[in-house]
Amino acid sequence: MPSRFNWETLSSEQIADCRVFSVNRNLAAPGGSEERAHDFYVLHPNHWVNVIPITENNEVVLIEQFRHGTGQLTLEIPGGMVDDDDPSPKDAAARELLEETGYQGSQLIHLGRNHPNPALQSNYCDTFLARGVKRILEPRFDRNEYIEIRLTPIEQIPVLIQSGRITHALVIVAFYYLNLYESTLKSSV
Repeated sequence: MPSRFNWETLSSEQIADCRVFSVNRNLAAPGGSEERAHDFYVLHPNHWVNVIPITENNEVVLIEQFRHGTGQLTLEIPGGMVDDDDPSPKDAAARELLEETGYQGSQLIHLGRNHPNPALQSNYCDTFLARGVKRILEPRFDRNEYIEIRLTPIEQIPVLIQSGRITHALVIVAFYYLNLYESTLKSSV
């Protein structure tokens, strides 16, 4: 919908290619007004996926790994980039789940899509649910991944979020999507 708050990109120049994202400097102005033009920097990563894998025993397959942005270990759900050769985000989610955990589910249910940081990034993140997952092989980590698997009863997730043990915003959003999905299922019965 057109709005006086829409900005028009007057020019765009890639200023960095950082392997997992590129950076563009965009010259943009409200309504295309050149006298009000300003530079904006936009990150262009591939789209992302994450997946909440739940075993038959109602345990969530969490991963613990070091994150360089915070310089700390984080407790997360499996996820990653949608690679150029992935046919779909759903396929990327299944691939990431298997690679990072060795677990596989018979069905992936799309729970939601969000923009991780629309102020700076152009990508989205799709969240999936995999129920009844089973470990079918050893994880295949990328050369820079060092991951520990943590099977956690699903009822402990709210406590892990509340206590600050789970802090990754996309993981918290994923569990919010799961809560909405389960609430919808209950209300339709």
